[in-house]
Amino acid sequence: MQKIDSGGPVYYQFDQWAGTETLSHGVFTRLGGVSVAPFDSLNVGGTVGDDPAAVQINVARIFGALDLDSSVACTVWQVHSADVVIADERAPGRRWLARADGIVTDQVGLPLSMRFADCVPILFHDPVKRVIGVAHAGWRGTVSQVTRRTVETMRDAYGCDPADVQAAIGPSIGPDHYQVGPEVVEAARQAFGSTEGIIHYAEDGSTYFDLWAANRLALERAGVHQVEVAGLCTAEHTDEFFSHRAEKGKTGRFCAVIALKER
Repeated sequence: MQKIDSGGPVYYQFDQWAGTETLSHGVFTRLGGVSVAPFDSLNVGGTVGDDPAAVQINVARIFGALDLDSSVACTVWQVHSADVVIADERAPGRRWLARADGIVTDQVGLPLSMRFADCVPILFHDPVKRVIGVAHAGWRGTVSQVTRRTVETMRDAYGCDPADVQAAIGPSIGPDHYQVGPEVVEAARQAFGSTEGIIHYAEDGSTYFDLWAANRLALERAGVHQVEVAGLCTAEHTDEFFSHRAEKGKTGRFCAVIALKER
């Protein structure tokens, strides 16, 4: 990934989309906003206890950094599901489209965004059909296959060939920090048929879930082979990212944004 720090909000862009003039995207850090601790400083979470006025300023800064119109941006009420919605326009009268964890669109100039603090941001781009998407995958979304469902929705709604789809797995809690219990291990086994490569066992018997590997496997099984993985752990880098686990729940949310631009 490439880090963009030009004096405003600090964000990352994926190498595979660098220089793509018809696509705008960014995974934003916690740096460059106005919120005070423990939400310092670029928090976009509106339900975590931060000052709503500060959140609005942060959101405006984020979309301004990408030269996008925040007034038409689409998001969802994230519920750790595998539900994916199609965005044609912003829902009138409210800030979110539906309770879901994936969004896709083919509308130019219609930004898609979601919020994160350890869960995995996954961005999608089909340069052939000109379709984009974003998904939110915690352990529940991962084992529920929200990643696969997003690809299937792109295929069913817009005729995308999964082989054309490019995916990017953004910063989230890494495999060295995401300790889970037996119920999550069993859910992963049921979802993927095996825990090989996605569950790691420590010498003391504790277990760790590799969300990056699991979502990459889900993408590959869906027919997507162009996958970039950021490899940045939010729990390890709380200087740059919010981490629900590392900061014991009292923290903000960072933002991932993607939009199609005119040719």
